[in-house]
Amino acid sequence: MASLYSPQSQAGVLSFYDAPTKGPKLSPKVIIVAVVVFAIIILVADHLIYY
Repeated sequence: MASLYSPQSQAGVLSFYDAPTKGPKLSPKVIIVAVVVFAIIILVADHLIYY
């Protein structure tokens, strides 16, 4: 039976994910901080509206 993962298919996946993008470069730390800040804003707004 043939292998499902040939070197050619793996190379295609790697070249797809390594392709340069034109979007902004953000570090994972910036994303995590933004999500936490957004969650805090939502919790505070929810508290102010319903209490």
